[in-house]
Amino acid sequence: MDISLLMEYGWVLLILIGLEGILAADNALVIATMVKHLPEKQRKKALFYGLGGAFVFRFASLFVISYLVQIWQVQAIGALYLIGIAAYHLLKKHVLKPKLKKSHSTSKSSSFWMTVVKVELADIAFAVDSILAAVALAVMLPTTSLPQIGGLDGGHFAVILAGGIIGLIIMRFAARYFVILLDKRPGLETAAYLIVGWVGVKLAVYTLDHPEVALLADGFAKSLTWKLIFWSVLLTIGAGGWFLSKEKTEPVAKVETAL
Repeated sequence: MDISLLMEYGWVLLILIGLEGILAADNALVIATMVKHLPEKQRKKALFYGLGGAFVFRFASLFVISYLVQIWQVQAIGALYLIGIAAYHLLKKHVLKPKLKKSHSTSKSSSFWMTVVKVELADIAFAVDSILAAVALAVMLPTTSLPQIGGLDGGHFAVILAGGIIGLIIMRFAARYFVILLDKRPGLETAAYLIVGWVGVKLAVYTLDHPEVALLADGFAKSLTWKLIFWSVLLTIGAGGWFLSKEKTEPVAKVETAL
């Protein structure tokens, strides 16, 4: 790889690390909330199973998607999923939050194994979110001389794999620090899901540029014009999430992870 290619891949990996960090913190917070009602011993065991499920489902998602990513119907479903999951989280946070809190306060606690099942189902959703977002970012990168894995260029696969591993490491060791950051600057969570939705738009553009669809000018999805538009909007969302989020100074509640 030449230096310009390495810089482009490195830039995408940095974006993935930031996005994975915020999403992993959100995921860890959700899982910690799910197991909170259990006795301490069972809680640690459920968190351990949750972390194991996160590893398994994330790598399974990566290998399945790597074989399907060139099918335009799969790309279209992935784009709709990312846009939909972003819209759902934003609506839940800003519109439905009071209703969800009320519903949660009146719900009964689950048994240990039912809690484990819920955690594993959450792991599946988190894995799909993470890998699809990583794929949507990686497929726009220039191809490399590395051998293909499934339908993915070897370089694209390596970036997605690195992002997935980093996400798991963050969930395992650094989630609490990202939760603290989210608590201090809550606008970052909104920004993260706006980025997920925007990445979904990127995957939609890639789908519309597919030779079998051809609803956009040939090569537009990999053109300099689209790259400038995509990165400008993404950086604007990220900067807006940071600078427009009012910093809190209150102490942060303890967040449990599978430490």
